[in-house]
Formats: sequence, structure tokens, C-alpha cells
Amino acid sequence: MTLLVTTSATEPLVPFAILLVVIFAIPPLFERLRLPGLVGLLAAGVILGSNGFQVLSKDSETMKLLSGIGLVYLMFVAGLEVDLEQFRKTRNRSLTFGWFTFIVPMIFGTIVGRLFNFDWNASILIGSLFASHTLLAYPIVSRLGVVSNEAVTITIGATIFTDIGSLLVLAVCVGIHQGDFSVWKLGTLLLSLTIYSAAVLFGFDYAGKEYFRRSPENEGNQFLFVLLAVFLSALGAQLIGVEKIVGAFLAGLAVNDVVGDGPVKEKVVFVGSVLFIPIFFVDMGLIVDVKGFIASLSSIWLTLAIVLGLISSKFIAAWITKTIFRYTPLEGLAMWSLSLPQVAATLAATLVGYREGLLTEGVLNSVIVLMIVTSTLGPLITSRVAARLKVPQVELEAEESETLGEISPSDSASADLSVRFTVVVPVANPQTENYLVQMAALIARHENGRIVPISIAKAHAHMDAPELGKALQRSEKCLETAEQIAQSMEITAESLLRIDDNFAHGISRASREENANLIVLGWSPGGIKARLFGSVISNVLSSAHCPVAVTRLLISATEIKHILVPLYNLSNESLPILRLAKILAEVNQAQVQILLVCDRSTSVAQISSYRSQLELLTQKWRNEVQVETQLVVDSDPVKSILKAAQNTELAILRSPRQRSAAGLVISDVTTQILQRITCSVIMLGEPQ
Repeated sequence: MTLLVTTSATEPLVPFAILLVVIFAIPPLFERLRLPGLVGLLAAGVILGSNGFQVLSKDSETMKLLSGIGLVYLMFVAGLEVDLEQFRKTRNRSLTFGWFTFIVPMIFGTIVGRLFNFDWNASILIGSLFASHTLLAYPIVSRLGVVSNEAVTITIGATIFTDIGSLLVLAVCVGIHQGDFSVWKLGTLLLSLTIYSAAVLFGFDYAGKEYFRRSPENEGNQFLFVLLAVFLSALGAQLIGVEKIVGAFLAGLAVNDVVGDGPVKEKVVFVGSVLFIPIFFVDMGLIVDVKGFIASLSSIWLTLAIVLGLISSKFIAAWITKTIFRYTPLEGLAMWSLSLPQVAATLAATLVGYREGLLTEGVLNSVIVLMIVTSTLGPLITSRVAARLKVPQVELEAEESETLGEISPSDSASADLSVRFTVVVPVANPQTENYLVQMAALIARHENGRIVPISIAKAHAHMDAPELGKALQRSEKCLETAEQIAQSMEITAESLLRIDDNFAHGISRASREENANLIVLGWSPGGIKARLFGSVISNVLSSAHCPVAVTRLLISATEIKHILVPLYNLSNESLPILRLAKILAEVNQAQVQILLVCDRSTSVAQISSYRSQLELLTQKWRNEVQVETQLVVDSDPVKSILKAAQNTELAILRSPRQRSAAGLVISDVTTQILQRITCSVIMLGEPQ
């Protein structure tokens, strides 16, 4: 251990290697204990820091650099993940709730600061720590299908107001602390901040759209452009005298619309989530003085005042808004629980205030306790409350549409019945091609349509390159095999051979040109994300204009006799996978098992409503396919679904909507199932 401590002080690679081990091993361990992974990172920092084994030092250049990048990245991701579309839908109501959930906690926090003898500047800064919130429980409401509930929507939209407001207060408080206070200096700071904010928000938004338009193929350079925007904004913030995290958050908002939900955003968030942001949380643990932490908790009044003040003020703000807009008590509780967790902006602002000397070590320790309490309590309440919120009722009549494309969002061609139903099926792997083309042919034959087997040959700088010639030969062979399979299944196949720089873009563009209603993609699992799907599949999912069926078949599509459709709720979003299951059941005379898994906190009335809808669905399908419905109440939907999948040949799942909270990725139910399921799988993704 002594050798390790000595080496880590002289060799920068040693602390970096230790950090990688911590990030890899600790969060999963804490999540098994049903504790947030970021708590494990904080604990690791405490254990490995000056109060423990002294392996890592908060004063080392390596930690300062990596933690500084993590702090900037944390606030950038917070800005990048603000759902601007949700904000635009209910802008006025989002601003109303944003105002109340900002000003009420701000007042409470300021009062707490004054009660514990902080000056007005520090007290107002403590108030700003109360004002923001992190949407840690977003994956829960997304899985339960209640994101469209207005109370949930306005809470998501309010994030943009609370985070910007709290960061602006931080900038002003730090600016006042760093110099002699005067009205003139305050006015100058506010004017500089306004001009700077406008320059970042509008400048990088325009520059980003222009750059992405001119360089649509080069994702590497697009990624670098986003990072450049982040760190230039952070540097610009420091130049005008405000904290760099303000610039990072504004940069996230500025490029929000530019990157959308595409592959560049996935790469940006992925890098932060797995590396820099976890390092920031480890560094927070290094800062904690265990003796001081215990001493501050022994005089527990400050900690209690901060924790209880935050919880009660957020509750009051949610209840005021609930009363104004006449939401139900459950919706008011959902707004409160969603706005409760204090992670990203709160921790970042606290660290800045502590380093500037505005906040004491007692406040820092109390905020860490606050983060642990709220990041555990908020999602717990959300999971109980959201399961009982009103969910838009599924319009079962829609599932009788003539084509699959009419149920899922698609282009206008899908609505034109004169256009033949088209299934595009990319072929590249001779080992999986047979089953894949069979699946596409079954769907197209049911819809009286056609299939378009497509093969992409990777472009080269010179069109006479031998490598390109070999690629074209392989593609032609795959397409010839696809045509033979289609002919044996009595379906029209119109093969398409393309030369393209990018496989995913080639598939998406060809599908658009062919007015495709569905893309059937093959998937061979090989590690998470691209480890889960592979970059080609994830890119097609993000860029396609029509639904994409990511398919892993272990048996021939014609041999499937039992189909499992697991659902987490019954809403219009469930219709595409129900329709696909019905098509496959009709062509194969197969049985469909619809498994609806409800959380234990789901109300009796909601469960009764679900049962009625399932019975209605059974009656509508009875004369066409064999259908069995089952409703299970279980707090672990993954376990229930995997158990049911043991007795089936094919499971049809919805595409998971990946989202991270505070830069730390939260597992999606679908993602967990895909990693462990042993039968054939179709994951149906909708266009972005």
C-alpha cells in the first residue's frame, strides 16, 4: 500500500488507473444494495482520500484536471438533457411551476442561511442551492408511460427555468464576493452576463446548425465541435467574471436542438457518464473531511434545516401549482417527487461556493447528505405515485389499421394506400440473412407488399480500389441469396446495392427513397449499447423516418408459434408492437401472450381499468388469432418478463428511451431484458 501511495504521487497514470477501477466496480455494487451509484463514488473518494488509504489526493494535478473537466461536463449534460420540446408544449405552465419551485425554495434557503448566521450573500447562495432540481426519476415516468401527463410535462419543462435561475444567482453571488460590492459593479456584471448568455445561446445554436448541415457525415468532427462549444463557453464565462459551470450549462442548452437525440448526443453523454462525471463525484468524496463531517452532523441542526427546508419548500411549490391548475393530489405529489432530487446543479454550485469561501464545510457536508436523501427519496416516491397517475387510454380501434406503418409515426407515404407496403431489410451477414429475410417477407406478404433487400458497400477514395470490388461481390452474393429466399416465400423482392461512406446513413437514405414502412435489421449481441446494439443499429434507430425492427432470431421466422408481448402500461405507444405481434400470429397461426406488468403501487382502479382493456382486446382478436392476456403486479418487471420468456419463442419489445440523470446512466427495463433474455427478440423502435 505504501508503494502504491508513493507511486501515485509521482506517476499520473496510477491515480487514473485507480479511478477507472473505482468507476467500473463501485457503482454496480451500490446499485445492488439499492443505493444510487453516485453514493458509492463519493464513499470511494472518502476511503481512498486523505482520511482513508491516502491513495488519491485532491491536490494532485491529475485529480484537479479530471475533476474540473467532470464539473464542466456535469453541467453541460444537465443543459443538454433539458427537454426543450416538452418545455415548448406547455411553456406558460412550465414557467409558472418553474417560478414557484424556484422562488419558494430560494426563500426557505435564504432563511436557513440567516438563521445560522451566514451573511446575506452566502444565505442567498444557499437559497439558490434549494432552487434547482435534477430529473433523476425521469426513467421511471418514461417506463410507466405517464410522460404525457401534463403535471409531469410541466415539471420536466420547469427544469430549464430553475437551473438557469440558480446558476445566475450563483454567478452574481460569486461576483459580489470577489470584489467590492456596488450597484455599478452589479449592473455591469448582470449586463455582461446577459450579453454573454445571448452570444452563447444564439451563437453556438446557429454555428452548430450550420456546421452539422455542412458536415453531415463526419460524426467525429461533430463530436469535437460540441466539446469545443462546451469549453469555449466555460472559458468565456470565466473571462466575464462568472463561474465556468454557468457557461457549460448554457452551452448544453445552445447545442440541444443541434444534436437532438442522435448518435452525437449519445457519444457526448456516454463519454461524460462513464468517465469524467464519475471522477467529479470521487473528487467530491476526497474533499470530505470525515472528522469534520462527523462533527458537523453532531451539531445536526444545520443539516436538518437544509434537508427539511428543501423537502418542505419543494412540496409547497408543487402544491401551489397543483391548486392553481386544478391538478389531482396524485399529480401534485408527482410534481413534488420529480422536483425533489438535488444532484447536478446543486452539487456543482455548492462546490464552487465552498472553493470561493462563501460556504462552509458544514454546508458542503449537509448538501452531500441532502443529495443522498433526495436522490433516494424522490425516485422512491415517484415510483409509487406515477404508477397511479392517469394514463392516456389506448385507442384499440387503431390496431385494426390496414398497415403497420399507419400505427407508428411515419412519413406521408405511409398514409397513401396507393403506395405498396415496403419492408427494407439490410443484408450483410450470410449466417443470419436467411432468418432475417424470412421475417421481412412474412410481414410484407401479410400486408400485400414487397421487400427491398439492401446491401451497402463501403465507399473508398478510388472507385477502382480492389477492396471496393470485393465488397461489391459480397453484396451481390447476399442480395442474390435474399432474392432466392423471397422467391421461395412468394413475395416480390427488389434488391438494392449502394455504395456509401456510412452504413447507417446508407440504410436510412435508401429507406426514405423507397418510402419504406418498416426496416428489419439484424442484431447479434456483443456487449452494451454498441455493446448493446452496435453503432450501425443505434444510428439507424436515431435517423430512420419509419419504425425499425431490431431482430435477433434463433429459429426460422416461419417456425414461431408462441409470441410474448410484455407491456409496462396500456397506451397508444403500445399499439405498434401489438400490431406487429398480431401480424406474425396471423401468418404463422401462432399464439400471442400479452403480459402487462404493473408496479405494486398501481391503484386498484387503474388495475381494474387495465383488466377491462385487456378483455376488450381479447374479444377483438378472438376470431383472428389465439390470444392470452395476463396482468401481473410485481415491483421487479424484469424478473416477471424473463420468467414468461422462458416458455416462448419470440418476445417483442419496445425500444428503450435511453436517458441519463446527472450524467449517470439509469438502466432501462428493456435494456436489462435484452442483456438476459434467451429467446428470439424483436425490438421495435419508433422514428425520433
